[in-house]
Amino acid sequence: MDKLIGRDEERKALSLYSQSGKSEFVAVYGRRRVGKTFLVDSHFKYRYAFSTSGIIGGTKKEEVKAFYTSLLSYGYKGKCPKDWMGLFSALREILEIQLKRKKGRCVIFIDELPCFDTQKSGFVHALDFFWNSWASKQDRIFLIACGSATSWIVRNIIDNHGGLHNRLTHEIYLKPFTLKETESYLKSRGAKWSKLNVLNTYMVFGGVPYYLSLLDTRQSPAVNIDRMFFAEKAVLGAEYSRLYASLFRNPERYMETIEVLAKCKKGLTRKEITKQLKITDNGHFGRVLTDLENCGFIRQYNTFSKAIKENSGIYQLVDFFTLFYHTFGKNKTTNEHFWSSILRTAKLNTWYGLAFEKVCLTHIPQIKKAIGIDKIHAEYYSWQSKNQDPNAQIDLVLDRADDICSVCEIKYSQGEYTLAKNEYLKIMNRANSFEQESGNNKGIHLVMITTFGLKNNPYSDIVQSVVNLNDMFF
Repeated sequence: MDKLIGRDEERKALSLYSQSGKSEFVAVYGRRRVGKTFLVDSHFKYRYAFSTSGIIGGTKKEEVKAFYTSLLSYGYKGKCPKDWMGLFSALREILEIQLKRKKGRCVIFIDELPCFDTQKSGFVHALDFFWNSWASKQDRIFLIACGSATSWIVRNIIDNHGGLHNRLTHEIYLKPFTLKETESYLKSRGAKWSKLNVLNTYMVFGGVPYYLSLLDTRQSPAVNIDRMFFAEKAVLGAEYSRLYASLFRNPERYMETIEVLAKCKKGLTRKEITKQLKITDNGHFGRVLTDLENCGFIRQYNTFSKAIKENSGIYQLVDFFTLFYHTFGKNKTTNEHFWSSILRTAKLNTWYGLAFEKVCLTHIPQIKKAIGIDKIHAEYYSWQSKNQDPNAQIDLVLDRADDICSVCEIKYSQGEYTLAKNEYLKIMNRANSFEQESGNNKGIHLVMITTFGLKNNPYSDIVQSVVNLNDMFF
């Protein structure tokens, strides 16, 4: 079994909950391929009183058979029950025997739990009855519900308004790896890559462990990307459609929404999205946005601009794999070395610049620490002028609780970044426009976030703090 990398806080949480001395119902959820099952299996070392897994896309008959087969492997002797009430009754039967025979925690792990909830199956009601009528009263029961369909977990378990309301004792949302965790994972697999190579890889795959596990660390990132995306029968060639189909029962509207957001790097308001989709803005579409946000594909933010007086938060695509797919992956090519052939081109450098902005958004704690404000609360957002200069926009604003706004310029480069006179004037214009339009009377603190730092020259003095790639790996 591979070594578990990172996940320190999640492991501490599982250990703490295991020692609580009372019944526990824990939901572990997050994006598909992020390592939820590996985390649980590694922590408990497969020492389960019962474990099972749903089948992605399975029918009710297949899901029932999968659960029943798991019951048999844990000692159940009866015939297959006809419904979920009967299946959970059978689970209780084998658990009661184990509670009598063994000491310590009785851990139940139900992986890909949302898959069991097929249409009109009665699964949630049966789970509700199992927990409320018996399991919650057993102080040694430790039930872990795990699933990639994050929106289902949130709606049916975490925010359940029926019998499971407030029954969940803890939730663990598993995020993709940070840059530091990604580097540690790749090193554990023998990689001797520079931080820039790790960054370039991260901008394609994000910190998704499964995708990283497919890399051949003896080869360069570019060779790996060609093999995994552009070669004949590439291993990730069909991953995009599989990803969304595995998370949403009717993925078409979700994928259409993602496609619209992929065309606008700064994001769109809900009204703008529905206009482009030519659909009515109703509760169903609101659910689509909520689901995509819960799954970590998009984020919602406000610009805090005077010009925006209504509730018009901006939705922005932030999933790295999805961004890469819509920029390069969906364009079919017969060139099996496509990625290697566009290295050092203007097109790729532009994309690196946009992707690096997204990396910074996922590493706000590291940026705050680098500029010495990690103990200060700060809201963060992007900003674009609405009045004086429509072209003036700021990549990242850290709106701090100490009456200062850290205005961040983000620049990707292959070496030290040189601030030229024209860029200096643009930065000054952006800062002035922000100060005048945002209605924010806080002091302005200019920050430059680059890969290799900022070269000293007559224009670099306007920058008060510099964050480089080493800081991002903290």
